[in-house]
Amino acid sequence: MTERKMVVFLIAATCVFLVGTIVTMVVPFKSINDPKLKIATVKPYTPLQLEGRDIYIREGCNNCHTQTVRPLLADTERYGEYSKTGEFVYDQPFLWGSRRTGPDLARIGGKYPDAWHEKHMKDPQSMVPRSNMPKYAFLTHPLDTSLTEKKMKTLGFPYTQADLAACQGKTELDAMVAYLQKLGTDIPWREAAKTQLVGELKNPFLDNVTVLPEGKKIYDANCAQCHGADLKGGVGPSLVDIDKPDADIFTTVYAGRQATGMPAFGDTLGKERTWKVVTFLKLRQRH
Repeated sequence: MTERKMVVFLIAATCVFLVGTIVTMVVPFKSINDPKLKIATVKPYTPLQLEGRDIYIREGCNNCHTQTVRPLLADTERYGEYSKTGEFVYDQPFLWGSRRTGPDLARIGGKYPDAWHEKHMKDPQSMVPRSNMPKYAFLTHPLDTSLTEKKMKTLGFPYTQADLAACQGKTELDAMVAYLQKLGTDIPWREAAKTQLVGELKNPFLDNVTVLPEGKKIYDANCAQCHGADLKGGVGPSLVDIDKPDADIFTTVYAGRQATGMPAFGDTLGKERTWKVVTFLKLRQRH
């Protein structure tokens, strides 16, 4: 029996271990560092973004939020294009994670304006009522930049004295927002995934006052956090005297408007509920 021949058994066990190591670690590591997998548009962190990343780690945000979109339909439908190896070449350490108490943040950059993130960090429930995220209002104290240059040198990230000077007078919250706004923006996935609306856009609830209660309910749940419960604005502009055509409002709500930080709600609301919100915004001014 092999078990009785200890030398042979140890050699066999060592060979199995080495083969397993090569298959599960050496080969994947080599492929990850393949220059062909690098993405030219992915850039190193700026000093402010790097400080924000360190605060993100310090506060344990990676314990609740992952930063990798898996190539599964459930992930890509909710978060966007799946993550690529080349997106993480400047991440030390990686923050992929495996547990999602909160949503994945790999594609959060550019989804909301800075003001949304600032308000959300200070009081998460004011923006997402069902959130169980704790408040981070204390991040408003000044950012410590005493080690910023040393960090940039250690990681080999390019920077200028102007980049370092830009951190002066900033708060930890400013740094956190800068970091969040970078995530997922180095690849043009959002433009490629942009919803295309075809055909004539005609409001099926035009002048139908019976949909006002439901339209208000949808607005309160999805829009009031940015535009105010009274529609007078906040993070987003006032909608009190909105005079745009129904089709234009529908397009903005359904497909979003990246230039202004307006996220798309088409996937969550669908066309019928989006039209009800549009009808509410237009008819409430008359009733």
